[in-house]
Amino acid sequence: MKKLLIVCLFCSLGAMVFGQDKSVSGDWEGRFAGKLRLIFHFTSNSGGKLTGKFDSPDQGAMGLAFTGTATGDSIIVALEMPKASFRGQLINDSTILGSWYQGAATMPLALKKGSSYKVNRPQTPVPPFSYNSEDIEYDNADGSVHFGATFTYPRSGGPFATAILITGSGIQDRDETILGHKPFAVIADHLTKNGYAVLRIDDRGAGKTRGSLVKATSADFAKDVEAALAYLKTRKETDKSKTGLIGHSEGGLIAVMVAAANPEAIQFVITLAGPGEKGSKLMSDQNEAVWLKHGATVVAAAAYRDLFSHIASAVTPESDSASLYLKAWAYYGEWKKKQDPNTLLLLSLYDEQQSAQLLQRLVQAMTTEWMKYFLLSDPVPYIKQLRCKFLALNGSEDIQVVPRTNLPAMQAAIAESGIKVSEVKELKGLNHLFQHCTTCTPQEYGQLEESFAPEALDTMTNWLNTYIKK
Repeated sequence: MKKLLIVCLFCSLGAMVFGQDKSVSGDWEGRFAGKLRLIFHFTSNSGGKLTGKFDSPDQGAMGLAFTGTATGDSIIVALEMPKASFRGQLINDSTILGSWYQGAATMPLALKKGSSYKVNRPQTPVPPFSYNSEDIEYDNADGSVHFGATFTYPRSGGPFATAILITGSGIQDRDETILGHKPFAVIADHLTKNGYAVLRIDDRGAGKTRGSLVKATSADFAKDVEAALAYLKTRKETDKSKTGLIGHSEGGLIAVMVAAANPEAIQFVITLAGPGEKGSKLMSDQNEAVWLKHGATVVAAAAYRDLFSHIASAVTPESDSASLYLKAWAYYGEWKKKQDPNTLLLLSLYDEQQSAQLLQRLVQAMTTEWMKYFLLSDPVPYIKQLRCKFLALNGSEDIQVVPRTNLPAMQAAIAESGIKVSEVKELKGLNHLFQHCTTCTPQEYGQLEESFAPEALDTMTNWLNTYIKK
């Protein structure tokens, strides 16, 4: 299968060194191999430091944050995933000439100041708003985490039924900004216009939130949501008897964790592509679905699932990359004997050196504290403890949280809980971000103008109006 040469959805930009920042600030655009657009949005700060964002619109990667410095006229941009770099020189105020390096390949790349590319996100709300919108800050109980957030509520009436929005995996800002989309801003705008108060919060390390990310897991993020609950107790606009959680992806797991631990404080939970099964199972389903979506045969996708699932099942809280790699490599040797050459070639697992590199990257990802916790996590025991009203939504075209396996698991857990009011619904034609999609791959997310499908918004609002707001 063909590999993307430049960027993937979750690649990160590493260290940067830039030339005279008075010339570098602004937008710079180049075309890789004469076709794929690369756009850098540089912002200069005091002391020659630079911050900004990077886009590769033709591959659906938008709004990737970076930091850098301005020293001399040399420019170095490093990417971790995939391993690649750009090295160039500031020629004048409008030109940077350099080369792109990836693997054994070196290709010329020229950046010109300015960019004609504009993303169109018609759903993103812009002021003036028809409701109150406050940018707020608060601390958790021991002061170890400082939060930045936005609290929206109607201009008249109150107190209001209130929802806390919980982001998915990765460092997300309060709007859950991804590839130029701001789905949480869209959700908050819609709910507030329909009579609800909404609190949306920057994750640790994003926006104005400050707190340790070292070894942070979903359990730590659940405590952050509990800090948000404590903050809402200070707001007269919040109806304490009608407070709930809306979590997207990993945020759905966090929502049921918090609701199970705080049954008196939480009256409803809405999960948007939230997990209904153990993390290792969900990730195995995801990997198989991604391979199928990208053209792999059923046999090849199932084979990769088997390899991934076996390695994931070997993860324990004590796992380190060295010990897990030994187990992974041993299993790979046995697994490879069972596969035909075409399957191995399709999965890029025929060559042992290439396979070793792939397994090393996989094992490194699986042994981060966050990933170990997620792979071992199981939402079912938390769902079984719930007594609050519960709505679970999943897009039919979601290949990150696969509805075919996820929703039945969710329904089975609800059946064994004390939940009296529940609905589990698959929304046709929507992807993991609840967008109408064509290819429905992560690479398409940034190419779509829609940020969040109107029917998904209406489904939430109608359910809340029926069971919470009444």
